[in-house]
Amino acid sequence: MRYMVNYDLMETLRNTNQWLGATAEALASYPAFAMWPNPAMNWLAAWGSVTERTYERMVVKPDWGIHSITCDDGRDHLVTVRTEVSRPFGDLIHFEIAGRQTSPRKVLLVAPMSGHYATLLRSTVRSLLPDCEVYVTDWHNARDIPVSEGKFDVEDYTLYLVDFMRHLGPDTHVIAVCQPAPLTLAATAYLAEEEPDAQPRSLTLIGGPVDPDATPTDVTDFGRRVTMGQLEQSMIQQVGFKHPGVGRKVYPGLLQLTSFMSMNAERHSKAFVDQIIRVANGQASDHDAHNRFYDEYLAVMDMPAEFYLSTVERVFKNREIARNEFVVEGKTVDMGKITTVAVKTVEGAKDDISAPGQCIAALELCTGLPDDKKASHVEPGAGHYGIFAGKSWRNNIRPLVLGFIDANSGTSSTARIRAV
Repeated sequence: MRYMVNYDLMETLRNTNQWLGATAEALASYPAFAMWPNPAMNWLAAWGSVTERTYERMVVKPDWGIHSITCDDGRDHLVTVRTEVSRPFGDLIHFEIAGRQTSPRKVLLVAPMSGHYATLLRSTVRSLLPDCEVYVTDWHNARDIPVSEGKFDVEDYTLYLVDFMRHLGPDTHVIAVCQPAPLTLAATAYLAEEEPDAQPRSLTLIGGPVDPDATPTDVTDFGRRVTMGQLEQSMIQQVGFKHPGVGRKVYPGLLQLTSFMSMNAERHSKAFVDQIIRVANGQASDHDAHNRFYDEYLAVMDMPAEFYLSTVERVFKNREIARNEFVVEGKTVDMGKITTVAVKTVEGAKDDISAPGQCIAALELCTGLPDDKKASHVEPGAGHYGIFAGKSWRNNIRPLVLGFIDANSGTSSTARIRAV
């Protein structure tokens, strides 16, 4: 019960700060105060506006916000997000483009379950839509999943990916971004042994910790500094009474956000002070750079406790995938069974989360894959975010990935790669 009380206490503090912000903005906006102009009132209203928006966004799932795409015919086509496969812990969604012929490039974009929603890949999806038929793993907030749905750990995550790949068929090209890279590799190896005909044609792993010890960072080394008991005691709480998942053990999104913010506390503090100044001076807008970034960054979701703990223990501490000893449903998954799926790794030279060397380790594990089916790329000057959503992705990495897909499509594809 004490963990449930802690969970509700965090939500109470968030709710209180949101209320304080709304109250300050409303109080400072009374017309009567205009009779005695006082700069303090402008500052109070600005602080309230920024504070309310900040704390409100922490519990709101962002919208994809992709309403139309310009296609080769020069026309804007409406985009509809449709659920292809619905599962308790995550859906497979499809971005359907009205009036466009089905693209020959079928891409499954595997989003991370690491605290943020799949919408973190919004710009990645937007950049792929003109050239691909895009499917995305849309993971659910654990606090909204009833306890009756059972557990969800790294094995369940892997089996979800297996089911999604099986559903899409063998002409699929998979792109895994960050955290799911090792588990996506394991899912592909699982299919290679259990159902070879359902394997995807290619697998692109972007900035993922396949071997966390290859190039340790503060993030990947965290699991070495604490025991699993300490981790469970300090990080795991139970969902409070307000949500459908009441009683479910989770790694709370608000706790994750605290960790995210503390890593660059000075930078974030300055960003919010600067935004308050802009609001007070009338220089801010609803969709300015600050709001675009923090509306997504602050929107966090709870992770199932089993998934978080098993990721730390099995992927980071025991390095089961890096040592090719990962077990799913009692069967050891052998990465060497991947013999036909082309594998490409992408890393950022300045990635301080999954440093260069951690992801390329996947190629060494694929001992049964010919060298001409392997590829790797290290993007100079790119950090973690830039390799899947920034200029480095748009200008350099995206064309390389699409070229890799075409080279391993099994057809003489001559589809043009559009600039974005």
